[in-house]
Amino acid sequence: MAPRGKLRPAFRRWRAGRPFWGGLLLALGGAEILLTLRASLDVVLHVGMQGLAGYLLPAVMLLCGVLILVNPTQRLFYSVIGVLVSLGSWLTSNLGGFFVGLLLGVTGSCLAFGWLPDQEPRVSRRRRRKEARAARAARAAGTGGGTALTSG
Repeated sequence: MAPRGKLRPAFRRWRAGRPFWGGLLLALGGAEILLTLRASLDVVLHVGMQGLAGYLLPAVMLLCGVLILVNPTQRLFYSVIGVLVSLGSWLTSNLGGFFVGLLLGVTGSCLAFGWLPDQEPRVSRRRRRKEARAARAARAAGTGGGTALTSG
């Protein structure tokens, strides 16, 4: 087992290379809808296709969320399927898991769709302020008392 000090940076590198929050929210939305369905399999088979779709759509949501995490190169396809299935769960699965699973699925799909793999990581506001203060201090120290430019 790797020590804790090495495991956390490895997880952060793995997470930075994929739309982590989008895939996680989509998978959580599918899991939430599956957990809100309380009918047994006998009832589902008796009701027919409508009852089967109540289990099938959240399972596809869960699968798309996991596939976004595992295979981020196909995130556009999985996120489009995820948002369509999430919206379809509104009709088939207790109003999309009482709107919670529906909103988690749509939000996760949109996050995965909008994720850009080659984008530079954002710099925190605290770091930008610190760099701005350092630049102002360097400018103030470098100018001395204000030098005038003379034209030749």
